[in-house]
Amino acid sequence: MTASSENLFSTEISAAPLGIIAMNSVTELGAKINNYLVDWSKRAGNDQDSFLIDVECPRFSSGDGKGLIKSTVRGKDLFIIIDVGNYNIKYDYFGMKNAMSPDDHFQDLKRIIQAASGKAHRINVIMPILYGGRQHRRNYRESLDCACALQELAAMGVSNIVTVDAHDPRVQNAVPLMGFDNVMPAYQVLKAMLHDIKDLNLSKDSFMIVSPDEGALNRNMYYASVLGVEMGMFYKRRDFSTIVNGRNPIVAHEYLGNPVEGKDIFVSDDIISSGESMLDLAYALKEKKAGRIFTYATYAIFTNGLDKFDKAYNNGIIDGVFGTNLTYRTPELLSRPWFHEVDVSKYIAYFIEAINHDVSISKIIDPHTKIENLLKKYGMK
Repeated sequence: MTASSENLFSTEISAAPLGIIAMNSVTELGAKINNYLVDWSKRAGNDQDSFLIDVECPRFSSGDGKGLIKSTVRGKDLFIIIDVGNYNIKYDYFGMKNAMSPDDHFQDLKRIIQAASGKAHRINVIMPILYGGRQHRRNYRESLDCACALQELAAMGVSNIVTVDAHDPRVQNAVPLMGFDNVMPAYQVLKAMLHDIKDLNLSKDSFMIVSPDEGALNRNMYYASVLGVEMGMFYKRRDFSTIVNGRNPIVAHEYLGNPVEGKDIFVSDDIISSGESMLDLAYALKEKKAGRIFTYATYAIFTNGLDKFDKAYNNGIIDGVFGTNLTYRTPELLSRPWFHEVDVSKYIAYFIEAINHDVSISKIIDPHTKIENLLKKYGMK
């Protein structure tokens, strides 16, 4: 039995009444998730208008804040959803408008957990982009933010953490006794690609997967495996004698693998930050006479703006960029003809439903059968 094939509200007994807290960083995503859960609940004969619980984190003008839950959470299976990467939320600070940083969002999460006062049956945190996730390992005298944050949440009584496409899922080793699920929306990505790119041919002769670096090998190997296509990879040659912005700068991207000539290429990564590495790869692949190039990042944040991607698209270097709705996307990004959004709200709703009913989530994590059916639908397999 899978959450996608049966309505768990009618087939299983929940661990406790469900409650959803969507922090102000995920109001749109939270509303979509709530709509799915309400629909499934009503189909099971329950009179439930909403699972959402109103909360607020007001701030004093000095910057101090507090968490406020506006209705009871006693005995509820509480799911708190938060996007620590949403920089579009601002608050008054000594007469200035201060944009919320990941640190601010994480503090607000802890304030809401405190406000629950231990009355909830269970607290689960859904944090798609993991706080401190990019600082996932220690080199010499460095902090290890993500590991400490997870330990802090465990100490506060959080039972489960759900994240999406963690930069390095091994960080869960910091909390071996707490539930930690790393979700990979591979099915949703392929579904969006086949829907949006009408003439896409995913056969071995026409399509190829390329990993942007060794760190992204596993996620790209999965795509290559389920599609039955070949795969290549780049590795980043760095200058270890220099440190720029806390990192050794990349000197060049070296390609390893089969020829890409004439083939459409798909490159998957967890995050597009400045986007320079992804563009370097695209230009390098075009020099090797690759066909169309489609890139995907779970978190397409474009910290350096969109101009370079506009230029690459207009020059025929990049044909499409796919990104999820799990973090903040600017209106400018959503208006770009080369950007395609991957909606993951239903997937997260399945996950919440499965955890709330204490059923196995193994088939949700591994959507191999759904991908095979998707390919058959489009005549690919």
